[in-house]
Amino acid sequence: MTRLSKHPLRAELTRRAFFSRSSAGLGAAALASLQTGQPHQATAASIGGRPGLPHFQPQAKRAIYLFMSGAPSQMDMWDHKPTMDEWFDKDLPDSIRQGQRLTTMTSGQARFPIAPSIYKFSPHGDAGTMVSELLPHTAAKVDEIALIRSMHTEAINHDPAITYICTGDQLPGKASLGAWLSYGLGTENENLPAFMVMTASWTGRKQAQALYNRLWGSGFLPSKYQGVALRSSGDKVLYLSNPEGINADIRRRMLDALGSLNESTAERIGDPETHARIAQYEMAFRMQTSVPELADISDEPQHVLDLYGPDVTNPGTFANCCLMARRMAERGVRFSQIFHRGWDQHGTLPKDLPNQCRDVDQPSAGLLTDLRQRGMLDDTLVVWGGEFGRTIYCQGNLTKTNYGRDHHPKCFSIWMAGGGVQGGVVLGETDEFSYNIVRDPVHIHDLNATILHLLGIDHRRFTYPFKGLDQRLTGVEPCRVVDEVLA
Repeated sequence: MTRLSKHPLRAELTRRAFFSRSSAGLGAAALASLQTGQPHQATAASIGGRPGLPHFQPQAKRAIYLFMSGAPSQMDMWDHKPTMDEWFDKDLPDSIRQGQRLTTMTSGQARFPIAPSIYKFSPHGDAGTMVSELLPHTAAKVDEIALIRSMHTEAINHDPAITYICTGDQLPGKASLGAWLSYGLGTENENLPAFMVMTASWTGRKQAQALYNRLWGSGFLPSKYQGVALRSSGDKVLYLSNPEGINADIRRRMLDALGSLNESTAERIGDPETHARIAQYEMAFRMQTSVPELADISDEPQHVLDLYGPDVTNPGTFANCCLMARRMAERGVRFSQIFHRGWDQHGTLPKDLPNQCRDVDQPSAGLLTDLRQRGMLDDTLVVWGGEFGRTIYCQGNLTKTNYGRDHHPKCFSIWMAGGGVQGGVVLGETDEFSYNIVRDPVHIHDLNATILHLLGIDHRRFTYPFKGLDQRLTGVEPCRVVDEVLA
């Protein structure tokens, strides 16, 4: 004790080593099985995941999140407001705005003129769900999806809003949804990461919000749980290829030697990140074979490619990413996420929004069809949505054929389909201005709680100790599973 007291850092690491000894032992056992070089499929429990998880029988084994970064305009796509035609260029009533916060982009406007959607809506499916003409392919799938029109958030600007919905907090530093799932449930394939991310190209507004890797980062969780980005050009995963002059045998010997050094370091200081580093090196070695196979779509029949539309063979397009997500799902990737940028129509919405919708409409519907044809939709959860909504009033100049919309956190629309979701459901209602929720509000914490629930996790019991607190993806404020959309 006298020796340790002279070195407080070492004392802290030694205590950490003591409390993590059992998990380190499990990590070493798992590493030993990985280093045999024998690829095989296994249950999540044998190659990752936490003891006792899932908490109950999951409805979905895996999830795919289609994220529309920039905030799709709900009243132009999902939230039909026909009475707004009579309000063209009239001011948004104070009784509707209710003094709510505005962004600095429109707070200085002299007035807030109503901009009705110029797009036609028509009924679809058994329930006659009203969907915009911009989404003909997805509209044909309304009997398979649960549409939530009453999402809301506290964040009004992009960076905190997207950080909030992806990590459960507006401030950086928390673990992302995919990292939580990777940590909790592990993977079904030891040769691919449990969590993979793609950033798709887009054809709408060229200026788009930046995406930061904290959106798929591990935060306070060990770094091995962060998302692995699949790239559209060059190495599919950054730094995956061996340098010139280094073959697989040399790389194997280097990793063995490095693993031995890292094991010695782990034994000496007890830092769990050292074992995470070993696991990441080993995963990278296996991915040198598994990722090229994943990305090679030459074995896909033409009738499958046709489901996703004409852009499917172009790497990096949303269509190609959706096909990649299906290939990941069938190979045991627990969670994949596609970020599609450009949904930020502050101006010239009629020019840019149709392009954005064409990017994602057929591929999203094609993904659902493909999963169903393969018998995978029943145990694969698919989520489509953005970080907040848009205002019914116009930002900038308003004409009969042109308008823009500002950020609006008080209501927006998302949809879910697949494992455990009841198709044909429409939940929530907004006022005639699509400005306030009047029935069945759903917070973004409720959405994340529901995603966890469908994967067999009770969000209240799913915690990680950090800075003296039991951290949760869904925070500390009350939230609920959205039972109304469950099958």
